[in-house]
Amino acid sequence: MTYVNPAELVRKMIDAGEAKAFMSTRDTVIRAFMAGAILALAAAFAVTVTVQTGNALVGALLFPVGFCLLYLLGFDLLTGVFTLVPLAWIDKRPGVRLRTVLRNWSLVFVGNFAGALVVALMMGVIVTFGFSVEPNEVGQRLGEIGESRTVGYAEHGAAGMLTLFIRGVLCNWMVSTGVVAAMISTSVSGKVIAMWMPILVFFYMGFEHSIVNMFLFPSGLLLGGDFSLGDYLFWNEIPTVIGNLVGGLSFVGLTMYATHARPGPSRRNGLSADVEVPVKTTVR
Repeated sequence: MTYVNPAELVRKMIDAGEAKAFMSTRDTVIRAFMAGAILALAAAFAVTVTVQTGNALVGALLFPVGFCLLYLLGFDLLTGVFTLVPLAWIDKRPGVRLRTVLRNWSLVFVGNFAGALVVALMMGVIVTFGFSVEPNEVGQRLGEIGESRTVGYAEHGAAGMLTLFIRGVLCNWMVSTGVVAAMISTSVSGKVIAMWMPILVFFYMGFEHSIVNMFLFPSGLLLGGDFSLGDYLFWNEIPTVIGNLVGGLSFVGLTMYATHARPGPSRRNGLSADVEVPVKTTVR
């Protein structure tokens, strides 16, 4: 079977959340580190393609290669566990408590950040020949991204913060849709196609992804971007993390759970939505 129906899909989501909640500290951090590193490489790839072609759509079309690889390899992004792990707690799986969820989120955050930071340092070396010359065109672009998406928001004050938050919400609505959509299929090709579409949308639309930003903004600081660490944390990373949490959990995790794991009563004879109703036939 290559297609998983929605009710079974939600059971898989809850099972996945439970498994991640109880994963050992070592495995959680290693998998998060690799996810952050691979996604950072994909972001570097997309920026490079965009600079060299002058076409942002080409970069966006190719960026999902990193996302697909990391999920096929079983690695974890903070955006994904924001959506999946709480479902095990909401479903009252034995031993899953709020502190279990928060522990998982914290470990994945640390692992993702470490992986993205390592790649940021490596890319800094590449685009400056070991910081011995000025950044090349790709390096300059990385610096510009960090500046425009921190100071650029700050210039608009509260309206800029609201815009940043909403972009974070929309981002993880799409990213978590990709995470969940991958579970719809049992074939590699089906998983890749299902993931590729929403990830393309988020990247091309310029929505804010907390782990991608863990690479872009440290890179910008290393490469001369005109913004500070405080700008990065206050005017991007922290609001983006909150927006990603709200977007993934509200628009993907809870909606899928509510309508497929706990559906309302059917209007047909007052039966539950998952009870089959015999079809009446006329005997001639």
